[in-house]
Amino acid sequence: MLPGPIGFVALAAPQLAQRLIRSPGVSMTSAAFMGGALLMAAHFTALLTASFYRAIPVGLVTMCIGGVYFIYLLVRGARDQV
Repeated sequence: MLPGPIGFVALAAPQLAQRLIRSPGVSMTSAAFMGGALLMAAHFTALLTASFYRAIPVGLVTMCIGGVYFIYLLVRGARDQV
């Protein structure tokens, strides 16, 4: 089990919720729903890939989603500063 990468959800969910509802601040409710949606999507993806390959932990899927999202945020932030 990889419980550590699921922590990406706690960092990514408020950022995604803020961009989704286009508000200056983040509400706890929208961040909680976004976190739940991210974990459900990661679990569903892990179940789909398990039918073709061997079982993939949900933590690995969230780590991939979170890593790609944070790289996007870094690139976007660097581009905005230039």
